Amino acid sequence: MSRIVLEIGTEEIPARFFPGLHEELGALVGKALADAKVDVGEMKTFATPRRTVLIADGVAADQRREEELVTGPPRRIAYDANGEPTKAALGFAKTQGVDIADCFVLESDKGEYLAVRKMTGGASTVELLPEIFEKAVAALQFPKKMRWGSRDFGFGRPIHWFVALFDDQVIPFTVADVTSGRQTCGHRVMGAGPFEVASAAEYLDVLRDKCKVTLDAAERKAFIRAEGDRLAAEVGGRIVWNESLLDEVCGLVEHPVVILGTFDQSFLEVPREVLLSSMEGHQKSFGVEGPDGRLLPHFLPVLNLEPKDMSVVRKGWERVLRARLEDARFFWKADLSADVNDWLGKLDNVIFLGPLGSMGDKTRRLERLCGWLARNVEPSIEAQVARAGRLSKADLESDMVGEFDELQGMMGGIYADRRGEGDIVAKALYEQYLPAGPDTPVPSTLGGAILSMADKADTLAGCFGLNKVPTGANDPYALRRAALGICRIVIEHNLRIDLGAFLREAQAGYGDIAWKLSNDEAFAKMQDFFANRLRAFFQGQGYETLVVDAALGAGFNDLWALGARIDALAAFSKADDFQQAVLTFKRAANIIVKQGESGGVELTGAYDTVLLQEEHEKALAARLNGIAPTWEELWSKDDFASLFGLLRELRPDVDAFFDNVMVMCEETGLRVNRLNLLTALVSRLGRLADFSALQV
Repeated sequence: MSRIVLEIGTEEIPARFFPGLHEELGALVGKALADAKVDVGEMKTFATPRRTVLIADGVAADQRREEELVTGPPRRIAYDANGEPTKAALGFAKTQGVDIADCFVLESDKGEYLAVRKMTGGASTVELLPEIFEKAVAALQFPKKMRWGSRDFGFGRPIHWFVALFDDQVIPFTVADVTSGRQTCGHRVMGAGPFEVASAAEYLDVLRDKCKVTLDAAERKAFIRAEGDRLAAEVGGRIVWNESLLDEVCGLVEHPVVILGTFDQSFLEVPREVLLSSMEGHQKSFGVEGPDGRLLPHFLPVLNLEPKDMSVVRKGWERVLRARLEDARFFWKADLSADVNDWLGKLDNVIFLGPLGSMGDKTRRLERLCGWLARNVEPSIEAQVARAGRLSKADLESDMVGEFDELQGMMGGIYADRRGEGDIVAKALYEQYLPAGPDTPVPSTLGGAILSMADKADTLAGCFGLNKVPTGANDPYALRRAALGICRIVIEHNLRIDLGAFLREAQAGYGDIAWKLSNDEAFAKMQDFFANRLRAFFQGQGYETLVVDAALGAGFNDLWALGARIDALAAFSKADDFQQAVLTFKRAANIIVKQGESGGVELTGAYDTVLLQEEHEKALAARLNGIAPTWEELWSKDDFASLFGLLRELRPDVDAFFDNVMVMCEETGLRVNRLNLLTALVSRLGRLADFSALQV
């Protein structure tokens, strides 16, 4: 077994481009080798700013040889009346590269066909690889491609070299006028090269020893973390590791070197968030904190080379950061002396979204909507969260957010705390944009949860009213994230609000805006939108699609209860009698739909006991009446698991009813009464789940 190496050498590719680039290269080459019937042992892929690499071990020297059965035309077409082969038979044999004598008649379930058995494969892997490599390089995808010189070929950055080896043989191919070989280039400063790679087995040694390149991103990350922790410990602190920044830094360096810089202690008067933003966002450096969690006057840059004079390089980093911190301190002091009412006044000149008015208008809507939410969730904080709604966008007019826009909301909370607005207001402002994505935390405080929900619902109501509904991957106003954020907040904070009423209240806040859709049309679309987000959310939690759809079909205005019902239904679905129960109750639901909604019969669920004639319909009615108090008590306690347990008590009577009672009898009064009896059953079941959505 052999090793193959493919290295694509380029100008520096942006770190955001290649987290999945090397995996894509592995997938393309791996699939091509599998399709070509070339056996491969272990395949690994790597990436640095200047190279994307694939290394495969245990590669077979040749394709697998396999016998293949190929069928051709039917016998009646392949041979004439005299049993002689026709042009169709001769053409088939020629196409397969065999003599007509090698063909035979294959009998199958579909009839008799001309067929041939032939051996395929056996080609040399070295002969197959040039086309495989060429196609894989050309197929790689980038968020944005460059074209250089006069070439039509596009790639993330200009390609400068290819290393393509099968053991010690070069795999020849050409892409973008660059021909593969055995020469690689190293680190631009530490080991520029070029260097010859005698064989695939020596590639990693050449890269490490001569090129001074750490190929594996995991190895680079581990080194940065270990060195950072060591240097921080020397000054009595620990690194504030930002994992996304660490991934980005690993994508910026081929030869990581970690240093510890220092800044003036006086800058620590500036909030931690601002200092970290300056270090991380602008300098790609990490902060250092003490055992008490307070920042220390140090920062950790990661270099891409070993400098001749470390002190000179360190001073350069410190000088650049100092300039950023000077600006931040200036903005901090200027904002502290500003009047928040001036900021609020200026918001009236900041457009929110087209016809939806200004940011000032939005804050007044949020003030109202936050108050409504608080009255329904926790009336004791109504005044504070309403105040937070009014102040929510004020920091957009601050100098700090004007320079560090990623601190929007956080600075509003910090400034509110300094003004003495109170803990509820300050924390609500600080957390208003959470969750920022599906994997980020929701607001930790109730005030933050209310303000975040109000902000998201206001944006949803406005955009849907203007018919700016996301289509496909297009979602410029992040409405999917907003809807999912509301759902997560309600569920994780155990809030019991009526989602429909909440969205209606958000719509009402806009007053007489000239909408493109009526409120009812927009509301219906929002309901469907939330249903789709909830379906994706619970599927992501590991629940089966049919279980989620059945629970959604029973309604989702109470999002917390929806989550509890899905959990209970999922547990019920694992019971031995689940399938039979579904068939029973689904039958009842289907009859109601067919005869009631579709058949034009008005069914209310109110039945007349005098009209109950058969023993088994009386038994079902008695069972429904008997469990009614227990059902309502369990429903009031949100004990959905026990409610599904009650279905076991109901099922024998429902089965007996269907086995012994003619529902669709000829007498109209009896038929409607029996349908209403089933409606009374289905209306209870429908509060738990839509059994018609379940398939067993």
